[in-house]
Amino acid sequence: MRIGLLCSRIRVEEKLLRDALVYRGLEVEVVDDRELILTLAQPVRRWDAVLERSISQTRALAVTSVLESWGILTVNRNAVAVTCASKLATSAALEAAGVPTPATAVAFTPEAALHAAAELGYPVVLKPVTGSWGRLLARINDRDAAEALFEHKALLGGPEHSVFYLQRHVDKPGRDIRAFVVGDEVICAIYRESDHWVTNTARGATTRDCPVDSALRSLCLDAAVAVGGGVLAIDLLEDRDRLVVSEVNATMEFKNSIDVTGVDIPGRVADYVREVARGAPVAVGG
Repeated sequence: MRIGLLCSRIRVEEKLLRDALVYRGLEVEVVDDRELILTLAQPVRRWDAVLERSISQTRALAVTSVLESWGILTVNRNAVAVTCASKLATSAALEAAGVPTPATAVAFTPEAALHAAAELGYPVVLKPVTGSWGRLLARINDRDAAEALFEHKALLGGPEHSVFYLQRHVDKPGRDIRAFVVGDEVICAIYRESDHWVTNTARGATTRDCPVDSALRSLCLDAAVAVGGGVLAIDLLEDRDRLVVSEVNATMEFKNSIDVTGVDIPGRVADYVREVARGAPVAVGG
């Protein structure tokens, strides 16, 4: 079987995934999305499955859309990636499935956003609808700060600033949880700890192993099913006496989680990709 590894450049994760796939006897072709040309009337079917690892969400969604139209299996599926690429779409999917998530509101003008923030109750968190690595997040503590931020966002213009995506701030205990789901298994989880309220490792958070108990496992699998399943990283917050799902990531980073959990994450992903390439039915959770 031949696997396409779609990427923008070979980072640590891509190297580990490539090696894990090769170790399992799979032929791997690295496909650079910066050089790729897809002519719709000339389907290319030289891969049994393609593992999407692009840095660019835009390119990833475009490529997987075309590949699936040609009948090529992708991990993750385009529909899953589309949902996870938008925080708003993810929140909507989680709410529709009854998965606990922070109270969320969306507005389209600064004035409406002020009303939404008041209804949620300060502090609120303003997030970009698309984005990663904890960038462009703002915790807004009162109306004065909200007025300034919303006006600034509106004046910036552009489609990415035309939606005000707000969530009630969760007073988490200096950490969040990232859990890794592969098919119907939660293979491991980590705590991401920081003195800053943003606890992404890209912003300097440290990691340690988080035990996966039955409650965490059940919630993560429910979240995975809500977005369509596959290979996912589920971000969760400890909200008083319960866990809530904050985000779901379809192109997960895991290099800082292998040693602390002792789990061969790239190997587990490679096993899943092999099953997809074989055409075997794979569960999406639950």
